[in-house]
Amino acid sequence: MKNKIITFGEILLRLSPDNNERFTQCHSYEAVYGGGEANTAVSLANFDVPCSYVTKLPAHPIGQSAVNALRQYGVDTSLIVRGGDQIGIYFLEKKTSQRPSNVIYNRRGSAIAMASEEDFDWDKIFDGATWFHFSGITPALSDNMAKITLTACKAAKARNITVSCDLNYRGKLWSGEKANAVMSEICNYVDICIANEDDAVGIFGMDASQSSEEKNAYIAKELMKRFPFRMVASVWRTETSITTFKLQSMIYTNDTAYYSKEYYMHILDYIGAGDAFCAGLIYSLIHDYDPQKAVEFSNAASCLKHTVSGDFNLVTVDEVNKLAFSASGNEVQR
Repeated sequence: MKNKIITFGEILLRLSPDNNERFTQCHSYEAVYGGGEANTAVSLANFDVPCSYVTKLPAHPIGQSAVNALRQYGVDTSLIVRGGDQIGIYFLEKKTSQRPSNVIYNRRGSAIAMASEEDFDWDKIFDGATWFHFSGITPALSDNMAKITLTACKAAKARNITVSCDLNYRGKLWSGEKANAVMSEICNYVDICIANEDDAVGIFGMDASQSSEEKNAYIAKELMKRFPFRMVASVWRTETSITTFKLQSMIYTNDTAYYSKEYYMHILDYIGAGDAFCAGLIYSLIHDYDPQKAVEFSNAASCLKHTVSGDFNLVTVDEVNKLAFSASGNEVQR
């Protein structure tokens, strides 16, 4: 069967001060579109995997601009519901040297946050689908979106569709207590979980510091005790100096942890790196990569995202393979 991926979430307008300025000093903003599941969809489309993105967007020109941003990279937008009054916005001050990044959300009352269960026909959406992907950001948008996400997961499982979830805890969207209550129910329908230490602590209150195991492996094992996950994957950055970071990933499955090699990076834009990892993982698994090959491919996809401005990871399978599996991955391509 030919794979067809469905991703479900909110696409936002991202506004960043030009020249890495502060919000209080800038006079112009760079405008791009992005959002966890939209970013994953674009990555998969660039990997030549059929992918449909599901959301709700206003019918006005800004909503259409967001749709066009997905279309230009080959994402199927035919299932996007049109309606509502506004698109979600987030303002981003980019990390610069010791100054951390800063995000301010303006997404309350967005079209998808105000969506109703009647907006989404899951029989139609899942027709021919083989994989459903979403993040913990989606149910965090509103109580209604929490219900809709749970309904979607149940509908996917009833059709034997693989379900993946990037936990993606955002403390600015909901409390840990609320996230725990909602995600504990949703995770019973998830096959593949992507989670890092921040997610495990923020949502489930896990403490890896008391374990002698490597923390990501410990978290994965604990999550798999609680939920029927087939696999838990994680990607993380470690700051090695003011300007460089180390990137590494892990896949835990069948009681074994598989670690990728490490990349030392100078970051152009870190937003969307986790979503690029998700896309790499989905691509790897639908192509039956073994766990070690899958973690290397996914980690390389995430690494390359750090070199691309904007939310979307605009790289090809060939570029990821060259970085992951070839010693000459960063040489000039002639």
